[in-house]
Amino acid sequence: MPYRKIPIVSGEIYHVFNRSVAKQPIFLSKRDFSRAIECIKFYQRSDPPFRFSHYDRLPKEQKDQITKIINKTPPIIEILTYCLMPNHIHFLLKNLTENGIIKFMSNFQNSYAKYFNTKNERTGTLFQPMFQAVRIESDEQLLHVNRYIHLNPVTAYLVKSVSELEQYLWSSYPDYLSDSEGFTNKEFILKYFKDISVYKQFVSDQVDYQRKLDAIKHLALE
Repeated sequence: MPYRKIPIVSGEIYHVFNRSVAKQPIFLSKRDFSRAIECIKFYQRSDPPFRFSHYDRLPKEQKDQITKIINKTPPIIEILTYCLMPNHIHFLLKNLTENGIIKFMSNFQNSYAKYFNTKNERTGTLFQPMFQAVRIESDEQLLHVNRYIHLNPVTAYLVKSVSELEQYLWSSYPDYLSDSEGFTNKEFILKYFKDISVYKQFVSDQVDYQRKLDAIKHLALE
C-alpha cells in the first residue's frame, strides 16, 4: 500500500486531486458526469446504509425516503469546491472526522470505477492508487486553489471563456453564481468577497496566466 507523506488531519482543509490510470478518459458522456456527481453527494455523509449502486436502482419514493435519512447523518467531509475533468478530479475539502477524506475518496472512486467498468465492459484499476492531498495553510492559498480548480475547464480549453464556464455543469462554479442551494459550502469562500461580481472578477483575472502555466508545466515534471 502506498505511504502518504502528508497526514490528513481532522478540521483541516485540503486540495485533493486524482487522475485516471494512464490519463485515460473516465467521463465519456453526460451520464458519466451525472453519475459521478450523484456518488459525490451520496458518500459525503457517514456510513450510508448500502452502496450507491443499490440506492440508485430503487424506486423514486424509496430513494427520497432514504435520502432524508442519509441527510440527517453527520457529514464526514465538507465540500467547498469541486471540478470533474475528462481524466481527473479536483476537490477542496474540509476533513470533518478522522479519515473522513480517505473514506470519502475511497467510496467515491470505488463506486464510480465499478460503474464505469461494468458500463464499458472493462476490468482493472481506474484511478491512480493514491490521491494527492495538499493542506491549505492560509486564506490566500485557500482562495487561489478555489480559483485554480474552477478555472480548470477554461485552462484545458473545454470552454472558451469564463462566461462559458458558467455552463460547465460538472463543477461547483455554477453553484457559486446561483441562489439555489447545492451540496457545496460556497459561503465558506464567498464570505471573502463583497458580492458575486467581485468573486467572478477574481476568477477571471487569472485565466491567461493559468493557461500559460498549464502550457509549460510539463517542462518542470520531465
